[in-house]
Amino acid sequence: MTIATNKTLTLEEYLTYDDGTGARYELVNGVLVEMPTESPINKTIVMFLVSYFLRLGIPYYRLAVGHQLEVTSEQASAREPDLVVHSEESAAAILRDGKLLRLGMPVPDLVVEVVSSSDTDPISRERDYVEKRQEYGARQVPEYWIVDPVAAVVYVLTLVDGNYQECKFEDDQILMSPEFTAVNLTAAQLLRAGL
Repeated sequence: MTIATNKTLTLEEYLTYDDGTGARYELVNGVLVEMPTESPINKTIVMFLVSYFLRLGIPYYRLAVGHQLEVTSEQASAREPDLVVHSEESAAAILRDGKLLRLGMPVPDLVVEVVSSSDTDPISRERDYVEKRQEYGARQVPEYWIVDPVAAVVYVLTLVDGNYQECKFEDDQILMSPEFTAVNLTAAQLLRAGL
């Protein structure tokens, strides 16, 4: 849903925009576009991953919900992944600058998107599977996970020579992560958020 505003917003105006509704927006060519409401399992999956990465020894300050990456595409000016696993450098950069990793700043080690309503919302599916894949690849994010609870699949995309190579995981297949070799999770465990 596009939100009517009297003017197009700059990236700086977008970063401080708050209409008091609690809605999440992305900025597309200066226009606010409301993000769809997430299923409760999506947030549970993200919190499960946060706790899992903490148990793996990743420091809390490298795990973030609500941080954004500036991107260069026709679809958006900034993206807000469901979960960001920062590198030491990107964590330091965003703590200095606010909630946005601007172009030219260090990139995180991993971004995770939990797909919302992939069976009924083709726009949401296109955004997570195609648009964000291109945008995160252009930013040189080394690893991108697409977690799709409806399709019961997890994709681990690894940046190789500027393009993502994808591995698909279902059921009891153990996720293989080049960035996080200690991960010992099956697709089913992640999709059920450990429940």
